[in-house]
Amino acid sequence: MASTYTPLGVEKMATGENAGTWGTKTNTNLEIIEQISGGYKVQTLNTAGTGANTTDLTEDDGATGATVASRIIILGAVSAQAITGAKIVTFPVGVENFYIIKNSTSGAYTVQLKAASGSGATVTWATDDKGWKLLYFDGVATDTGVYDTGFSAESGDVTLTGTQTLTNKTLTAPAIGTSILDTNGNELFLLTATGTAVNQLTYANAAADTNPSFTASGGSTNIGINLVPKGSGQVQAAGLPVATVGKAIAMAMIF
Repeated sequence: MASTYTPLGVEKMATGENAGTWGTKTNTNLEIIEQISGGYKVQTLNTAGTGANTTDLTEDDGATGATVASRIIILGAVSAQAITGAKIVTFPVGVENFYIIKNSTSGAYTVQLKAASGSGATVTWATDDKGWKLLYFDGVATDTGVYDTGFSAESGDVTLTGTQTLTNKTLTAPAIGTSILDTNGNELFLLTATGTAVNQLTYANAAADTNPSFTASGGSTNIGINLVPKGSGQVQAAGLPVATVGKAIAMAMIF
């Protein structure tokens, strides 16, 4: 009986086969397994002709170096491969594994990952998605599916340099640098830190028919609140300068 191979190229030697070469073949198998465990591969996408096309990835039976037998895969190029149409990348049917894969292409085109045949699930990077995905291949015999586990910047994971929108997250005592921006990226609040600060403002919301409040709080006993306009600007209340409102109140008290 001759040797057989796994979907990722590991050789399964039959009893009595490969006399005198077991050592070499076993070492190759171990190298393939090591590659599957943590190998890194840059896979250029098919550029034959122009526009949309497919890059077929295959295993290399009994040999190292196959992209499908690498844990981390860069699709395109390290510095981004320019593409001029949608790309499809296929993996062999029967692969059951997980991968960390990045779409490293430039150009507003999708990149889709799927099995070489069958009707299994697929994963597609959107035209503006050039990020990483943690993907799982289920290895179903004729309809191998690809699934996005959701662990990616595009899916909302917080990264050091990425821009993400957080929804329904609780932030406890976050340290904010110098500003808070609105949804358009414009400055909403500028923050100035005082190294020896012990006093602050406390904002409280309110139940029905009661008023929310800003309150001076902190370590000192008597604390005021400074509202300082810029230039000739005025502090206003209900659309009127506070000074005018104060005078109106004073006049009402007199009369």
